[in-house]
Amino acid sequence: MAKYVSVLTDMEERIRTGQYVPGHKLPSIRDASEMYGCSKSTIIRAYAELERLHIIYAMPQSGYYVVDRRGEQWDQGKDNDKLDFSSASPDLHIFPYLDFQHCLNRAIDTYQYQLFTYGDSQGLESFRHMLVKHLADDQVFAKLNQIVVTSGVQQALNILTRMPFPNGKSVILIEQPSYEIYQRFLEQEGVEVAGIERTTRGLDLDALEKIFKQGNIKFFYTMPRYQNPLGTSYTLAERKAIVRLAERYDVYIVEDDYMGDLGSEVRMNPLYSYDTSEHVIYLKSFSKVIFPGLRIGAAVVPKLLHPTLVQYKTFSDADSSIVSQGALEIYLKNGMFERHKRKIIQLYAARMNRMNQALTQVQASEWVEVAPVQQGVYISLVLPKVVNMDQLHTKLKRANIITVPSKHFFLQDHTPSSKFLRLSITRVHEDRIEEGVRAIMDEVKRTGRGWG
Repeated sequence: MAKYVSVLTDMEERIRTGQYVPGHKLPSIRDASEMYGCSKSTIIRAYAELERLHIIYAMPQSGYYVVDRRGEQWDQGKDNDKLDFSSASPDLHIFPYLDFQHCLNRAIDTYQYQLFTYGDSQGLESFRHMLVKHLADDQVFAKLNQIVVTSGVQQALNILTRMPFPNGKSVILIEQPSYEIYQRFLEQEGVEVAGIERTTRGLDLDALEKIFKQGNIKFFYTMPRYQNPLGTSYTLAERKAIVRLAERYDVYIVEDDYMGDLGSEVRMNPLYSYDTSEHVIYLKSFSKVIFPGLRIGAAVVPKLLHPTLVQYKTFSDADSSIVSQGALEIYLKNGMFERHKRKIIQLYAARMNRMNQALTQVQASEWVEVAPVQQGVYISLVLPKVVNMDQLHTKLKRANIITVPSKHFFLQDHTPSSKFLRLSITRVHEDRIEEGVRAIMDEVKRTGRGWG
């Protein structure tokens, strides 16, 4: 990454967290170059970009100052009475609208002629070239002809569910709990589906092997990293074992790495990076870093599946939005995505840290099992079975705390082995997380009076 982007990201974070308050004079170009260990030209470029974004302004013969934006981007929603721990959407107050608007305008100018014709069902070729580079940063080394751009990951899941697979099998295996919308789709379509329990402690690999061996499994849908709703990730040993079992029993894996851009842990490579037999289909989403309305996803597909998937994609829609693909291509190419991603990672890491601190302060572990989560956006609190989840959810709602009952994350004919609250940190201001945690735990304790 370019040095100026690192400087720019750090400056934005200092302003966001209040180290540099509105009206504050920033370090001189000379002082900043010494502080960051870089050239003066690097600082000039970073300051110019901050000024273009209306975050700072220059005073002739004086220096650079932080714009007074109180009540705008950084602080919107802070005083809202509602505490929304249910939403998985990105924080709308930190998205660089002007940047992306610029990319959209550029895309319309660049691809104006393609807008009047049908494009390639696989996706815009220049965008797929950009994706090859982007995915390689996450240890997904894909060739151009393996990548299919989809209208969101949900379209990819829809196609993969409907199309035949080379193994000739028919049952889809899905973690329990898992992604609610996909489970409702499977049930509505009458798809043969089986569940395997996943807890905050991981997956029973012996049970997985038995199902792979005997269950006529077409593919196993899994979220190895920051699983929704648990928030936990597979260990390195689990990831390698799952891939080996898939190869041994000719079962495909659909790896939904919807939170991949928020990961920075060492040795957290995706399942795809361990696949040597082309049994892993890797799904990429941008909705958790940019915004869901973009409706652009990508699938990295084994060569045996590729022709069929492209054919079904053509039936589903002629092509995904060229404007959206072009805008995202420009956003990736000019470094805006990387800079915004780093900002998001820092922001969410701070919120998750505050969440864990708050849970420790209220001694939550005496009443619930707290999932071991340090990054991502979800953390789950496993509750005693005697707790009435609907009643707890209703009482929290009356207190302006929005949560999601755990029953929504299971197949309807599956009997959950646990009850939990999924808490999301994307829409709750860092300064109010402790307030929300205390209120939640107070209600859990009241609901649990007389246990035992």
